[in-house]
Amino acid sequence: MSERINARLSRPLAEFVHRMVGEAGLYETPSEYVRDLIRRDMERRDGPFVQDAILAGYRDLAAGRVFASSGNFKADMAALDELLMRPKNEGE
Repeated sequence: MSERINARLSRPLAEFVHRMVGEAGLYETPSEYVRDLIRRDMERRDGPFVQDAILAGYRDLAAGRVFASSGNFKADMAALDELLMRPKNEGE
């Protein structure tokens, strides 16, 4: 479901948006341009978190902290939680 949001722009901002849309611009409509700006901002803000999670996964792999996936995400997460809650000397 979409929601309409209106925004007032100063003349210089509006002129810039008009240069970015249409036949001479990169976008077909001002709405397309604004949606792209918002998506990029979301990626920029969330990007470090995602990169950190990926790096943590690589570090776990390099350290041998792996387990075989069953193909069922929920079951795998439950098994991983159980594994992480187990005292370190119990599995040895």
